[in-house]
Amino acid sequence: MASQLTAPVIRARKGDDRAGEPLVMVTAYDAPGARIAAEAGVDLILVGDSLAMVVLGYDDTLQVTVADMAHHTAAVARGLRGLTPGRAPLPMVIGDLPWMSYHVSVTDTVLNAAALVKAGAQAVKLEGGSKRVAMVRAIVDAEIPVMGHLGLTPQSVHAMGGFRVQGKEAGGAELLVAEAQALVEAGVFAIVLEGVPDQVARVVTESVAVPTIGIGAGRFCDGQVLVFHDLLGIEDRIAPKFVRRYAALKADAVEAMAAFASDVRSGAFPSDDESYHLGDEAARVLGLYGSEGASKTA
Repeated sequence: MASQLTAPVIRARKGDDRAGEPLVMVTAYDAPGARIAAEAGVDLILVGDSLAMVVLGYDDTLQVTVADMAHHTAAVARGLRGLTPGRAPLPMVIGDLPWMSYHVSVTDTVLNAAALVKAGAQAVKLEGGSKRVAMVRAIVDAEIPVMGHLGLTPQSVHAMGGFRVQGKEAGGAELLVAEAQALVEAGVFAIVLEGVPDQVARVVTESVAVPTIGIGAGRFCDGQVLVFHDLLGIEDRIAPKFVRRYAALKADAVEAMAAFASDVRSGAFPSDDESYHLGDEAARVLGLYGSEGASKTA
């Protein structure tokens, strides 16, 4: 396995000489996506439970299972095998613990985290603050690094009344700071801040000793993350305010596939050069010599 970033290295980025260089994280759910992310030079790959919506067609993240997450984590890990790191190590892989995989018992929580590590993750991510501290500690005690997630936590969509920006009130901002500090004390190596005002994210970032990675949390975090399908324009049905599309791959793919369909229907595909042919001797034996393309070798 090539050199790969690790949790201690990521945590140390909070205050080292590269503090001015934000961390870059993207989601990926399969081997091709992992290779694209690695070759682009990202620092972290999150195998997010967002796969429920952008890959599996669900309306929210609540439908995916540990088995789903392990399946896709393994695909991402395989995608990185054999790659040679460039100027920097290969990205660290974080597996998202899905809804109800860390909410019931400590034993189940640790076993579910272990399932993602066995699949190829180097760390796991879970949502929530102080109420998840016991679970974070148990996972860390099992020698598995943990990334926290505060603010808009999609697994709590029903409790929050929808996908709403969090921490807009003074009390909410103070609570986010306290929750972040509780997670750090429990042992997380980084925290995702999602859907919070930029000034609140700045206060949280300045209050903790681990990197914060923002998504819809403004420019003051220690890093940024976007969903693979959003930033590449594969998903074009919704456009949250915080998403910047760097490509329009769905539109390009539809155009390319429509051209293929047109060529098939018109007979333009496949061409003679895109077909295999018998050699002369085989054509004679089969009595096909003289037919179109028969004298061309495969």
